[in-house]
Amino acid sequence: MKRLFRKTREAMGGLAVWTILLSILATGTAAQKADKKEKPAAPQTVDSGSFGVFIKGQRVATETFAIQHENGISIIKSQLKEASGADPVSQKSDLEITASGDLIRYDWSQSSGGSLTVLPNNDFLIEKVTASTSAKPAEKPFLLPSSSSILDNNFFVHREILIWRYLASACKSESGNLKCPKEATPFGVLVPQDQASLPIKLQVVGEEKVTVRGAEHALLRLNLTGENFDWALWVDDHDQFKLIRVAISSDNTEVLRD
Repeated sequence: MKRLFRKTREAMGGLAVWTILLSILATGTAAQKADKKEKPAAPQTVDSGSFGVFIKGQRVATETFAIQHENGISIIKSQLKEASGADPVSQKSDLEITASGDLIRYDWSQSSGGSLTVLPNNDFLIEKVTASTSAKPAEKPFLLPSSSSILDNNFFVHREILIWRYLASACKSESGNLKCPKEATPFGVLVPQDQASLPIKLQVVGEEKVTVRGAEHALLRLNLTGENFDWALWVDDHDQFKLIRVAISSDNTEVLRD
C-alpha cells in the first residue's frame, strides 16, 4: 500500500470548545428521547476543507475532507490525491464513530488497488485487508476496545478528531476556561495501513505565534508523540479548535489548511 512519505509508527478558549465537542462527541440522549415519528435531522457539517501536504516546501498531495454529525453518529470522509503524475494516486477513507467516540466502521481504499475495513467485535478490532478486487480478504485481530482511535497514514483529519477527543476527555471547564493536564495523556490507536496498534501521547504546549501562508496567527500548540515519532500540531482555539498546521521535522514535512 503506497505512502506519500516515510510511514510513521507513527488554551484554551471558553465555552466555544464545548460547542464543537458536543457536536462530535455529544451523548445520544436527545436522539433516544426523540419521537420515532419525527423526521430525522439533516446532517450537520462540523468541519470541511482541505490540507496541503508539503515536503521541503513543495506541495506533494492534497487531502480533502468533511466531518458530519447525523443522528448521533459522526462521519468523517477524506480523500488524498498526489499533486504530480498523469494519473495521481488517490486514497479514500470513511470513518464512522458513535456519539461517545466508539468505532462503528472504518474503510480505506486506493485507486491503484487494495482496500481494508476495520470493524469492532467484542473486545477486538478486526481488520480485513484485500489486496485486489478478486482476492479474498485476510483478517487480522487486534486486542483493542472499540473506543480506540483510528489514526491512519496520510489522513490528517484523523489527527483533528483525536485532538477533539483529547480536549473532551482529558480537559475540564473551570470558570469558563478549559484546563488541560500538564502531563501528556496516553491513547491507544490503530494504524490500519500499517496493520499496527500503537501507544501515543498528546500534550498541550500553549499558545504560539505561527506564520501560515505569510500571515501571523496566535494558535494553540499540541505535541503528538510515540516511540518513533514527534509531531507538532497547531489548532485555532478561536475557531472551534480546527487543525491549521502540522510539522513533522524528521520528514521535512509540513501540512497546512488551505
